[in-house]
Amino acid sequence: MFQIGDKILYPMLGVGVIEAIEEREVLGKNKLFYTLNMPQINMQIMIPIDKATTLGIRQIVEPDILENVLTDFHIGNTDPSIYEDRRYCRDLNKSKIKTGDIYKGTEIIRDLMRKNQKRKLGTEDKTMLNSARRMFISEVMQVKGIAQEQANHLLDEVLLIL
Repeated sequence: MFQIGDKILYPMLGVGVIEAIEEREVLGKNKLFYTLNMPQINMQIMIPIDKATTLGIRQIVEPDILENVLTDFHIGNTDPSIYEDRRYCRDLNKSKIKTGDIYKGTEIIRDLMRKNQKRKLGTEDKTMLNSARRMFISEVMQVKGIAQEQANHLLDEVLLIL
């Protein structure tokens, strides 16, 4: 269970802060909810505590994990099927991003950037790339305590190696 003040990552949305834990009545039953402040998207969200794990919500990574991710960003093979089968690529990336796993998120960025080097990305791929980038950058900002521009620059430098 998370505590008030914890910084969490909500898949597809990015980093937020747990501002409150509240009890609300839903369909005649009392349930506990996290109230999340999502500063990157200027939104406040309430999530049932019992659904947090299912939704892929997790604490942001530790600085040493982030450094490993940045160091190993370019390592790994890209599944060749993503170049030929758009549906496969879309479904694979959706399943990866919904996990909230930082490694899966960076795989999406890496693979779509490699795909973009071979041919222009379609609308769905661009949207997925932007979502994965936004999620990753929001976590980098919180872990390193840097501004969005600095986090973008850091990611762009890592992507130059691809």
